[in-house]
Amino acid sequence: MKVIRTSEPPGPVDRLASVLRPVRAGNGFEEALEQVLQVVRLGLVPGGERLPAERELAERMGISRVTLREVLKVLQEQGLVESRRGRYGGTFVLPRVQGPDEAELRRRIAAVDMEDALRFREVLEVGAAGLCAAHGLEPAGARRLRAALAATRDAPLADYRRQDTLLHLTLAELSGSPSLAGRYAAVRATVNDLLDCIPLLVRNLEHSQHQHTALVEAVLDGDADAAREVMREHCAGTAALLRGFLA
Repeated sequence: MKVIRTSEPPGPVDRLASVLRPVRAGNGFEEALEQVLQVVRLGLVPGGERLPAERELAERMGISRVTLREVLKVLQEQGLVESRRGRYGGTFVLPRVQGPDEAELRRRIAAVDMEDALRFREVLEVGAAGLCAAHGLEPAGARRLRAALAATRDAPLADYRRQDTLLHLTLAELSGSPSLAGRYAAVRATVNDLLDCIPLLVRNLEHSQHQHTALVEAVLDGDADAAREVMREHCAGTAALLRGFLA
């Protein structure tokens, strides 16, 4: 009996359909990195095989090829892919070998409910930003916030995350709610444990600084809606990176 095929077997594009999708404009780099990391870490493109062409990947995620190349550069620096030149070149996924460092990483991640921590962090951060903007800051509080922002801008790479933490803690403290500030300090410690498991990415830090500046301006202008929206987007960018590397 002759078997008639009604469709072709799924190709590389079909395998990626559940992961690759247009990203939001606010966090294009972070969300694109999250998606391509998922493709690699889920094994949708097995080790030794080639990722789709840059043009196709960029179109599927709605990003520029410049942004995509920055994403692929991060993956290459992390030893997840390699670039090959020539007629049969492209970006190839490298086979993954789990070593002691990765085993320890997975142990640490398993001890944390990442989604709960990220959602609670967003609730507290967005609330703190809205409170600061809506109620206004005293001159001393405004100076503290500006100084904390300047410290993140001037921080060397190795000290950036500490200064970033201090900026966010300052905002929580200035919200006027000691309960909020205390709970934020606790959840931020958990988030920092997760952040220590992923690399510092210069493109992400530059983007974060733009968001920090917009956030502080919104707070000092008393624009609560803008402050909440910038903070929500900022938290989403961090969450996208953590999910991409760790989920």
